[in-house]
Formats: sequence, structure tokens, C-alpha cells
Amino acid sequence: MAFVALFILAYLFPGLLSIVSALFLVALGLVVIDLILLFKQKGISASRILPKKLSNGDDNPIEIKLQNNYNFTADLLLIDEMPFQYQKRDFEIYTQLNKLDEKKITYTLRPLERGEYYFGNLNVYANSPIGLVTRRFQFAKDAMVPNYPSFLQLRKYMLLAFSNKLFEYGLKKIRRIGHTMEFEQIKDYVNGDDIRNINWKATAKRNQLMVNQFQDERSQPIYSVIDKGRAMKMPFEGLSLLDYAINATLVISNVALKKQDKAGMFTFSRKVENKVVAERRPSQMNKILETLYNVDTDFSESDFSRLYIDVKRSITQRALLLLYTNFETLDALHRQLPYLQAMAKNHLLVVIFFENTELHKLTNVEAHNTFEIFQKTIAEKFIYEKKLIVNELQKHGIQSILTAPEHLTINTINKYLEIKARGLI
Repeated sequence: MAFVALFILAYLFPGLLSIVSALFLVALGLVVIDLILLFKQKGISASRILPKKLSNGDDNPIEIKLQNNYNFTADLLLIDEMPFQYQKRDFEIYTQLNKLDEKKITYTLRPLERGEYYFGNLNVYANSPIGLVTRRFQFAKDAMVPNYPSFLQLRKYMLLAFSNKLFEYGLKKIRRIGHTMEFEQIKDYVNGDDIRNINWKATAKRNQLMVNQFQDERSQPIYSVIDKGRAMKMPFEGLSLLDYAINATLVISNVALKKQDKAGMFTFSRKVENKVVAERRPSQMNKILETLYNVDTDFSESDFSRLYIDVKRSITQRALLLLYTNFETLDALHRQLPYLQAMAKNHLLVVIFFENTELHKLTNVEAHNTFEIFQKTIAEKFIYEKKLIVNELQKHGIQSILTAPEHLTINTINKYLEIKARGLI
């Protein structure tokens, strides 16, 4: 375009024609040299290194390896064609690579939907120091990576559940000496031991206080029950409540298996689906992971009566039921309360539902007009109603967890460890 303008100017001022023509020939020569530099040699080599599977809701590293085979420093523009779930068309990375040098570039992706993620071409645009011509290279066509429930959280919380760092994340430090009939050993009495467990015969023989120590209950069935109805469709930070529950189920199942319990799960809405019977096998975690990956729903209305009937028929041994659902109002709870009470008669039921963090943000903002006062009042009403739901469940002997979505996993582990420590299951 610059030369077009110059030639037009030369038409108006003929004396400039020779100068413009000379400049054009110089530019044309530079373009030819640039073409030779870029296309005579092999150029740029690149590859995209993808993980075997993505972790839902977490930052997953994607690595790109670059190699410059040119004898000059190349300016590069990387355009990676991301999966359609991101709808991102402006992803660009600019970098510079010295001659015959290599470089690794890492960026992160945070997927928010389970399923298959298809990557397109990895496009690399190279420029020589002249910068008049750009050469495009294409690599790594049509790669697919499945997006599984958050196994990165599984590793993180697995270490926390069996370390001394639990208190840093709000977990309670609870003494875990069971009161079951499964005898473990006789040991010296120390302050804090239950005096009801004093072994008087051993005390008389040793001439010092001795107590019986019992093991925690093991091989207890732990079921994660996931409501996949419309109440679980609400998104927080891009992730639906259903996916928060799925991620928590994966973690708590792993912790339960490590605690020598049997882990299982199932989902429900109009009917009960995705059932994994509670067992303690080496392959149980893979079975649960694959089942959670394939959980699908149209977010229809949940039928708690079908849930109760299925639990009554299929779970004959007393079990811990971790029910992930959501109640926004006290009326919504009252409609399902008879079924929850019926399940709680034969099993230890823990109802897990969610705080609306957006409402908390509204209550923390200072109101300046009538409309904002109205919004703040309504938000406080809904927050208070959630607390009433907790009290209502407690009144009927049903344990509950009211948690923010981002704290769901840690609060669920905390509740499970508390139940185990208290010998409730």
C-alpha cells in the first residue's frame, strides 16, 4: 500500500518516479532474499505435548516444544487451535528463538465440562530479521483428550487426609481411637484415655493402669449419592454444582478406600443411575472414575421417592450416605423430608447442600438506594433460610453440611473423618 501511494505521488510529481522505482526494486530484492531465507531451509519444528486426560475445574498444563533450524534468530507467532468448548479465537503467543535453539512454552487450560476435548492444528508463523515475509508451519493435527473429574484434587486431598497439615485447611484434629468390639491391644494408660476401657486384670499383673484399645470400624459401606436434577445446574465460577459434587465424590471415595472402608456411588433424578456397588477392590477407584466421567443429565426434576425405594431395596447393610443435593427454600426441603427421614432410619444420612456465594457478596455491599436495600434484604432472607434448613434437618436427626461450592471437598472429608472418629458408622 505504501508503494501504491508513492507511485500515485510520483504521477503527480514526475521527478519522484526514479526514486520511487529504485525503492521498489530494493524492496522487491529484500522480499526475494526473505523468501530464500525462510523457504530454503527446513525451518521450524514444533510439537504439542498433551496430558493423557484433563482434570475438570483445574489448571492443566499444555506444553509446546519449539526448535529453530534456521541460521538466524526467528520471530515466532504461535496460534494453537483450542477445543470448541472454550470458544477462544484470539489465542496467540509471541516468542523469539535464537538460531539452532530449542524452547518449551507452557500454558494452562481450565476445562469446565466433562467430555472429549478436540485440539486442532498448532500453527507457527515464522519471520526472519528482515520481516517482510511470513512462513506458516502446521503441526499436531486432530488431537483428542478426555476431560475427567478432578483427579488433581484427589491427589492433593489424599495427602492432606493422611498428614498433619489438615488443620491448615480447617479440618478438625480428632482422636481416632474406636469404641467398637474389635480388640487391638492392651497398652499403658495415658491422660485422655477412656477410664471405661481399663483392663483391671492386666492392671493388677503390671501394678500400673492398663487399658484396652480397640480398632476403628472397617469395611463400612460409604455411598456418595449425587442429585443430578435441575437444582444442581446452578454454576459457580463456571463449574456446575453437579460437577463440584462429582469432584468431591472422587476424592471422598479414595479417602474411604484408604481408610479400609468400602466406597460406592450412584446418581439420581427421575430414576437411579450410574450405580457402583460399595466394594474395596484395587480396581474400585478406576470404576468410580469412569462412572463419574460418564454421568450425563438433562437436569430434570429429581424424584426422591424413587431414591428411597432403590436405597431400601439395594443397600441392606447400614451405610453412610453422602447425599449431594441443593435446597434453596424450606418448602423445598419439606417436600422431600419424609423420604430423607425414611432413609435415615436404616442408614447414617448426611445431606450436603450449597451456600449461594453470590448472595453473600450482595449482603457485604453497602446499599445506596431503595432498590439496593431491597436486594440486600432478599439476599439476607435466603441466607437465613439456608440456616433454617440446617436446623430442620438437625431437628429430625439428620446430619448436614452447608458449604460454599469451592469448599465442598474439604468439608466432606472433614465430616467423614469426624463420623469415623465418633464411631457413628
